[in-house]
Amino acid sequence: MRNVYWIIIVLFLAILASCSHGTKKYRIGVSQCSDDIWRNKQNSELKIGAYFHDNVVLRFAAAYDSDERQIQQIDSLIDCGIDLLIVAPNQVSTISSAIDRAYDKGIPVIVFERKTSSKKYTAYMGADNYEMGRLMGEYIATRLNGKGKIMEVMGLKGSSPAIERHDGFVSAISQHPGIEVVSTLQGDWTEPTAYSIVKQWLDAHDGVDVDLVFGMNDRSAMGARKAFSEKGKKLPLFCGIDGLPGEDGGIRLVRDSLLEASYIYPTHGDQLIQLAVDILEGKPYKKETKFMSALVTHDNARVLKLESDEVIRQSKNIEQLHEKASGYMRELNSQRTISWLALVAIGLLLTLLLGIYMYYLQRAKIQDERRQMERDQLDFYTQVSHELRTPLTLIEGPLEQLAETPEIKNASEETNGIFSIVRRNTRHLTKLISKLLDAQVGAPSSSMDGDEIDAMIVTRPVDTVSSVDEIDENASTVLIVDDNADIRAYLNSILKGKYKVLEACDGQHGLEIAEELVPDIIVSDVMMPNMNGLEFCQSVKTNIITCHIPVILLTARALSEHQIEGYESGADAYITKPFSSDLLLARIANLLQSRHQLKDLWSAKLPAETASEQSESAVDYISDPFIERFKTILESKMGNSELSVEDLSREIGLSRVQLYRKIKAITGNTPVDLLRRARLQAAYQLLTTTAMTVSEIAYKVGFGSPSYFTKCYKDEYGTVPGECRKK
Repeated sequence: MRNVYWIIIVLFLAILASCSHGTKKYRIGVSQCSDDIWRNKQNSELKIGAYFHDNVVLRFAAAYDSDERQIQQIDSLIDCGIDLLIVAPNQVSTISSAIDRAYDKGIPVIVFERKTSSKKYTAYMGADNYEMGRLMGEYIATRLNGKGKIMEVMGLKGSSPAIERHDGFVSAISQHPGIEVVSTLQGDWTEPTAYSIVKQWLDAHDGVDVDLVFGMNDRSAMGARKAFSEKGKKLPLFCGIDGLPGEDGGIRLVRDSLLEASYIYPTHGDQLIQLAVDILEGKPYKKETKFMSALVTHDNARVLKLESDEVIRQSKNIEQLHEKASGYMRELNSQRTISWLALVAIGLLLTLLLGIYMYYLQRAKIQDERRQMERDQLDFYTQVSHELRTPLTLIEGPLEQLAETPEIKNASEETNGIFSIVRRNTRHLTKLISKLLDAQVGAPSSSMDGDEIDAMIVTRPVDTVSSVDEIDENASTVLIVDDNADIRAYLNSILKGKYKVLEACDGQHGLEIAEELVPDIIVSDVMMPNMNGLEFCQSVKTNIITCHIPVILLTARALSEHQIEGYESGADAYITKPFSSDLLLARIANLLQSRHQLKDLWSAKLPAETASEQSESAVDYISDPFIERFKTILESKMGNSELSVEDLSREIGLSRVQLYRKIKAITGNTPVDLLRRARLQAAYQLLTTTAMTVSEIAYKVGFGSPSYFTKCYKDEYGTVPGECRKK
C-alpha cells in the first residue's frame, strides 16, 4: 500500500507540473509619496502598462506625505520579496536609508518624478523640474510685460520638485528687475494648505497688491485663488504646474480661465513599467530618462483638453477590453482545470483499482505468513511447556514432601510462615504458567475471560492492616508499602527482630502512616493500585513532614529507564525483584547509618569553643530545607523567653506532635533541646565578642534567669559562662 501512495503522489505532482506555464512572475513594488489625482493617473497608467506583460504583478503603497510611513512601506515591500522597487521619494534625503537597504539586497531601484540624495539606484525617470520652473518664470515675466508683484506658493519642503522648480523660477524672474516677488510661502502641494497660508498672508498684508500668484502645482494655485476670492480683493492672475486631463485637471482650469496657465507634468506610467521590465529581463536601458513637457495657455487649452479626453476614453476602452479578456481567460482556465481534474480523477480511479488489487495480494501473503507463524508458535510453546513445567515439577514435588516432614511440622511459627509463602506462590506460579501456555497453543481448556486473567495477575487480596512488632524501643522504624500480603509478610520476617515494622497495603495508605508516625525508612513496591510507588515516593519527598525519610523502591521492572524513573521520583535506592534479603538489609542499614551520623553530630556534647562550628557543619551536611527554615526561625525568635514548641510548630506549619517527630527523626533531639542549644551557642558568641555581662547575655538570648542560664551552660559545656573570657 505504501507503494500505491507513492504512485498517487508522483502522478499528482506530474499533473501539477504540466499545468504550470513556467513563466517567471515579476513582483514590482510601487512606493508613492502621496495620494492625489496626478499619482492616481500615473497608477492607472502603470496598471495599463502591466496589461502588456502577463508576468508582472504590481503592489502599490501610498505614504500620504509621511517620511516615516514611506520608510515602513518600503521595508514591508522588501520583506514581501519584491523583484524591483519603483519609488517617488517624499523628500530628497529622508528616505535614502530605506532605498539603500533595498539596493544593497540586490533589488533594482527606479527613482521616478522626485530625486533622492542616495546614489544607490538603478535608473531615474522624470521631468526636468528646473527647466519647468524656468519656462514658467519666463512666461509669467512676459505675461506681466516685465513689471508686477508676484506671490510664490512652494511645494513640500525638502522635496526635489519644489527645490528645482523654485531655483528655475528664480533664475528666470531675476532677469526682469521690474518684477518683484513679494512673498514665497511654504506649502505642501495640497490645496487646503495653500489656502490657509495665503489667507494668513493676506490678513497680515492687507495693503499689498499682488498681480500674479505662482503655485508650484495646480492645486496650490487654486487654493490661493480661493483665499483671494474670500478676501474680496481684485483677483490676480494664477499659474500652476501639472496640466492634468479630466474634469478636475489643470487643462480644464486653464480653458475655463480659472488659471492663467499651467505646465504639463507628464506621468508616463506605461514607460515606467517598460523600463522596469527591461531591467528585470536584462535588456539595455538608460540610466537617466527625462520627459518632454509643454506649457498650457488659453491658446492651446481647448485642443489639449480634447486630446486628453480622447486619451482618457481610449484608456477606459483598454481597461474594459482587459476585463473582458481576463474573463475569457478565467473561463478558459476553468475549462482547463475541469479537464485536468477529470484526468486526475481517472488516474486516481486507476490507481485505486491497482491499490485494491495489490491490497488483496498483500493480504493473502500476510495470511500465509500468519499460518506459518502459528505453526512456529505451537512448536515453540510445546518446547517451552516442557522446559518450564519440568523445573516447576521438581520444585513443587519436593515442597509437598517437605511439608509432611517432622522438621517442617515442628518448626517455629516464623519458619512455617515462610514455608507457606513459598509453597503457596509455587502452586500459583505453576497454575499461571499452565494457563498461559494452554492459552497460547489454543487448548480447549484455555479459554479465559478478562476477569479470570485479572484474577491470575492479582496474587493476593489487598490487606489494609498495619502492625508494629514489640522490640527495642530505640530501634529504627521501617514502613513496608506493598499490595501483596505475602511480600509484606516476607519482608516482615526479614526485618522483624531488627527494626520496628509498619505495613501499608498501597501508596495512599502508606502516605497516611508516614505523615502520622514518621518512620525512619520506607520500603515500597512500585506497581500498586490507588497510588503507585513512584507517585508515593514523589509525595513523600515533597511533603514537609516526610521529605527527610529515605525511600527504597522494590520492583520487577529491571530496565535502566525504569531505574532512572525511580530515582527521578526521589528514591534513595532501587532494588529489583527477585532480591537478596542480605542486600535489602545492607541498603537499609547503610541509609540508617547515614541518618544516625547526622543525629550524632547534633547530639554530641562538645566544648563551648567548637559547639557553634559543630552546629553549622551539621546543618550544612544535612542540607535539609526544613532544618534550614527551622534554624532561621530559632535564630529570629530565641530572644523571646516565652517562646514555646507550640509557637514554633505554628510558625513552621506543623502540629506539635509532627514537629517533635520530624525534628527527632532528623537530629535525635527534641525541638526544646535545639532551642536551648541555639541560645547557648548565641550566648557563647556574645561572651567571646562583647563586653556584656552574663546576666545581660542570658536575658538577650531568651533565658528567664541568669542562674538557669548558668546551669544550662555548665550542663552543656562543662564550665560556667565566665570561664570562656579568661582563656
